[in-house]
Amino acid sequence: MGATDSDIAILQLGIPTTPNVSAENAADLWAKRKQLSFKTAAGFGSRTTYRSDKLTKRVWGEILQAEYIAQQLVKPSERGILMDEREIALIMDIRAYVYAGQIQLLAARLYQGQTTNFRTDGGGFAPVFVVGDE
Repeated sequence: MGATDSDIAILQLGIPTTPNVSAENAADLWAKRKQLSFKTAAGFGSRTTYRSDKLTKRVWGEILQAEYIAQQLVKPSERGILMDEREIALIMDIRAYVYAGQIQLLAARLYQGQTTNFRTDGGGFAPVFVVGDE
């Protein structure tokens, strides 16, 4: 796809291990399920995603009959903010809004809980500063 060896090395540092689920690796993935999440191969966002702590044998059987990937769980980034003279930790994710292959906007979202929302005190959008060579 045109990626250089250097590009691939950088991507491998930031993208969690993500094998396809198959009959051949099913036993290994089941044994390692506590460190994995399972997602439909063609899905996006959190649609049809199963966290390993919620996985039953019945659902595992359904996963094996469909096209799924297993992805290494990665703890979300946190940022501390000062609120009412005390520091609180908020989960942070960074989104790149892209059009025609070009980044149009970078935005960070700060929140608490399982899903992003704008009701978290101190949460919402946060600035992203890009530092580096152009």
